[in-house]
Amino acid sequence: MSEPLPQPAALAEPWLVALDVDGTIMHEDESIDERVADAVRACRERGHEVTLATGRSWATTAPVLDRLELEPEYVVCANGAITMRRDDAASGGYVREHVETFDPTDVLERIRSFLPSGRFMVELADGFRLYTEGMTDWNLENAREVAFDELLDQRATRVVVISPDHELQEFLQIVEDMGLHQVSYSIGWTAWLDIAPDGVSKATALERVRGWLDVPLERVIAVGDGRNDIEMFSWAGAAGRAVAMGQAPDEVRAAANETTDTVDEAGLAAVLDSLP
Repeated sequence: MSEPLPQPAALAEPWLVALDVDGTIMHEDESIDERVADAVRACRERGHEVTLATGRSWATTAPVLDRLELEPEYVVCANGAITMRRDDAASGGYVREHVETFDPTDVLERIRSFLPSGRFMVELADGFRLYTEGMTDWNLENAREVAFDELLDQRATRVVVISPDHELQEFLQIVEDMGLHQVSYSIGWTAWLDIAPDGVSKATALERVRGWLDVPLERVIAVGDGRNDIEMFSWAGAAGRAVAMGQAPDEVRAAANETTDTVDEAGLAAVLDSLP
């Protein structure tokens, strides 16, 4: 009688795989390379827990899961302020497991004093968004345009500020001059500021998820390309793998312990294929 075949090591020791969405999985036009989609599916099929850790709202994250045929136990949205848990009995298959909120009044008023022509969006705990005039480049489903004062005195999970009048370097200096306190913030590729509750980031949410799933820190891998991924890289790279996309800004690549090819070169696929 022949001996049973050994099981793949990945099934006994799955990794927690945390993926940024925009610039990592998706191109700017929201297309996904088939090579990347195949690598995500293959990684999941080898037994790894593949999830998303994104600045996106849940409403714009859920369709990405569908496109990738992913159903992870937990999903991190809004730069760590919202963690969703799979619940097959719930509408849409997920429920809000952990939500962090803050009152954005002081920070909004301070930012507006520096950026009087800025455009603002506040995301509430239930995912509904309030935005000021001019936020035309955003998905505005489940949202309502309001006057600036209606953004104040809310319980928010996230604030987004856009300043179309400034180039990135000028915007970076303005944000530094603001001296923002009692919030966490990151800056996007353009003059775009993303604000979360103080001490909240993708890293804090993923560490909570790691504990729930009981995955050792040395078996976590995080892949991203933005400034809002720097804390996530510090967390993952402490004992596991932190991988920056090839097009990431210098300070983002410096925070990682590996760099892969750019999103245009399907760099994520090579990273996922390297897992057991």
